[in-house]
Amino acid sequence: MTQQRPRTTAPLRFAFYGRVSTEDKQDPTASKAWQLRRAQTLIESNGGCIVVEYFDVDRSRSIPWVRRPEASRLLEALKDPSRGFDAVVVGEPHRAFYGGQYGLTFPLFDHYGVPLWVPEVGGAIDPVNEAHDMIMSMFGGLSKGERNRVRTRVRSSMAAIAATEGRYLGGRPPYGYKLVDGGPHPHPGKAADGKRLYKLDIDPDAASVVRRIYCEYLGLDGSPEKGLFAIAEGLTRDGIPCPSAHDRARNRHREGLAWAKSAVKTILTNPRYTGHQVWNRQRKDEVLIDVNDVSLGHITKLRWNDRDQWVYSAKVVHPVIIDKDIFDRIEGKLAVRRCQTGGTKARTQSKHAYSLRGVIYCGLCKRKMQAHTYKEYVYFRCRYPEEYALANRVKHPRNIFVREQQVTALVDPWLAKALAPHRIKQTIADIQGAQEPPTNTAAIRAKAQIADCEIKLARHRAALEAGANPATIAQWMAETEAQLVAARAELRTAGVQRRRILSAQEIEALIAGLGDLVHVLKDASPQARQAVYQTLGVRLVYHPGKQEIRVEADLDPDRVVTSMTPHLGKRYVSEGRHAPTAHGPPIHRSSCPTTFRLVCSQQPTCRIWNRPARRFETCARAQHYR
Repeated sequence: MTQQRPRTTAPLRFAFYGRVSTEDKQDPTASKAWQLRRAQTLIESNGGCIVVEYFDVDRSRSIPWVRRPEASRLLEALKDPSRGFDAVVVGEPHRAFYGGQYGLTFPLFDHYGVPLWVPEVGGAIDPVNEAHDMIMSMFGGLSKGERNRVRTRVRSSMAAIAATEGRYLGGRPPYGYKLVDGGPHPHPGKAADGKRLYKLDIDPDAASVVRRIYCEYLGLDGSPEKGLFAIAEGLTRDGIPCPSAHDRARNRHREGLAWAKSAVKTILTNPRYTGHQVWNRQRKDEVLIDVNDVSLGHITKLRWNDRDQWVYSAKVVHPVIIDKDIFDRIEGKLAVRRCQTGGTKARTQSKHAYSLRGVIYCGLCKRKMQAHTYKEYVYFRCRYPEEYALANRVKHPRNIFVREQQVTALVDPWLAKALAPHRIKQTIADIQGAQEPPTNTAAIRAKAQIADCEIKLARHRAALEAGANPATIAQWMAETEAQLVAARAELRTAGVQRRRILSAQEIEALIAGLGDLVHVLKDASPQARQAVYQTLGVRLVYHPGKQEIRVEADLDPDRVVTSMTPHLGKRYVSEGRHAPTAHGPPIHRSSCPTTFRLVCSQQPTCRIWNRPARRFETCARAQHYR
């Protein structure tokens, strides 16, 4: 007779999961508190206690669990037998599941034997209970419907405000305008919190440039009629900063080198210079990340609306820079040009596949080189506009070419040899030594900016109480608050992009997950080779004068999980093996940069050596085609 084990009275250990959509419009602390309290009320009556918490902040409910940082950590913890908890409790299913996410997520809980507790069910979900499945699916549908209703109400409200009131609805001000204080917010609650409205006012320096562009394009005020390129070149030659250089605080993502044709055309086609507020020029579309795997969810893309969908204010609401008749003449001229050229052609997908697409850069201008096919050969070229060279005084040839086949013939054998099984230990040591400490300079800079803005606001309030001019102080406060909002946004972004240092075991698992590169790269298609380069984070910089190609490899676990599909299959990085399943394990972003260099040499052979800085280098011939 088998002896039965005595029953234990230890309480169930729970992992709590919750989520809040936004950090600036909602209070994450308060949201987490009420969700956690609701979960505790459910499990305390059954003798349970929460031992670990997973809470996503600033993540939309439409994002699948595998793409939420904390939810992905929870799914990864389910696979560990020594996870430290016995069940998972959700405080609010509306915030946890969206649409069909429940049907894609709960099978993982059932597979690993971890019960999922939900207040609406009154306890753990029974996998074989149809009523439970129906209730949870209904909550997912209600969550999706609630999000769609909110989006519809907000868009309808913004369209009505733009048409009737002409209120400034946010975003970067057009070049030629600046933001000024527009008085207290019309909503009593927001006004009580000190929130203000903003409106557009003339920026004298930039407004004169806008008028010059319109006059030169139409040939007004005695100036000859010019095209877009000629206008851009003239502005650059005269030393006038381009829009992104004029306002660097709002355009840090742009280079700001010189005036370009696209910037001039954007100014010529912006109807807001006529004094009318215009809204709904662009829209946000949700597009599937992978049409063959809908469980990965959607990403948001910004696209232009047709002109008949734009919303104009009924009257002039901000200072006029360009008269309406002049703007109509511009519209007519551009319409004629579109008819003559057959209209704007939609960008079609290239028929050719390129191995180095998106990974090779020009060493002179630091821009991506473009793929070009001539006969049966593939080249990558850099066509540098004359206005950029004029602004930076860079001696840059108009066209620089390098053949793709010569570059891949040098990079592929090196990668296969550097990551070969017999070099694993040395490679791990070199990569681990090359890792930089995770200093978050962006976050430090943003925090300093926030502190400076808060000090300025305190000074402005003190000056206002001392009897200073209220209009002047209000303008100063509006400018400081705008800088404060931008700094806080930068701080949130910097917090998301923070990276950690990988351990030797993680690096070994990462390299093992890449598989045998010798077999992968041998006779590989351009798509497969491109997937390998993107997975390894390869970045090639071609210096034509030195005939040198510098290669940086940034090994990132996130890319290993996602970038190899569909050509090489998804990888289980943590287990170091191939896996044909739908999802790899979510791993936090980490950096282990290593630098390689292909230096021109008179010797046709290649050799590899290590330097004290733990950088890999190899010598080979590179050829420059003019």
